[in-house]
Amino acid sequence: MNKRDFLKEAIVFFPAAGVLSALTCEAAGKEPSGSAAPGYDPTDHWYGMGVDVDKCIGCNRCVEACKAENNVPDEPFFFRTWIERYTITSDGETTVECISNKPRSLDQVVPADPNVVRTFFVPKLCNQCAHPPCVQVCPVGATFQTKDGVVLVDEKRCIGCRYCIQACPYGARYLNPNTRTADKCTFCYHRITKGLVPACVEVCPTEARIFGDMKGKADRLVRFERANVVSVLKPDLNTEPKVLYASLDGEVR
Repeated sequence: MNKRDFLKEAIVFFPAAGVLSALTCEAAGKEPSGSAAPGYDPTDHWYGMGVDVDKCIGCNRCVEACKAENNVPDEPFFFRTWIERYTITSDGETTVECISNKPRSLDQVVPADPNVVRTFFVPKLCNQCAHPPCVQVCPVGATFQTKDGVVLVDEKRCIGCRYCIQACPYGARYLNPNTRTADKCTFCYHRITKGLVPACVEVCPTEARIFGDMKGKADRLVRFERANVVSVLKPDLNTEPKVLYASLDGEVR
């Protein structure tokens, strides 16, 4: 029996205060190594992202860039970030459709529908919660939060139990079919610790996504928050998401 299979059995047969508790303590406070720029101090930062819904045109360039940058499986329904199209009709009905698994051209003509009152796009991704429920339920400490506020997954430690996938209220996690471990958006942690922006932010043609440091008083994200009425998804859950939306319709969940 390999380590991963043993740990899966341990979830069922060992008490929480035993083997798994020790493994979780060992992983607590762990920081990724080897990717940050020299002199990088994670305690100096607290990362977040802003999304201006009115600027998103649903081009899916962010999704394509994310898949290429992070080796996300090139199959439908596996995303670290995705785009949802909301359609509101005159009778008050709202239809939500993920358009990231369908090719879409920027010059595509959409037939006019007299019953449609409004159509808009909402980019979604891991909300990098300040109080992430996924971290709380991981039995082996594979999911953890860095000191700069990014929730990551230690692929070598993850046993693929899916507890974190079930605990995420935003549907932002999936089980990678290649590694059999939990996967999700990391804000392109290997880039941001070198002073770069996430791949999705870099390629957005309308600058609908804004990445920044919430500890920086003059940071672009901080200015974005001051200049707009921002909302977060599912605020009643008290997870304190660090993905902030401007112009978010009340129909969005």
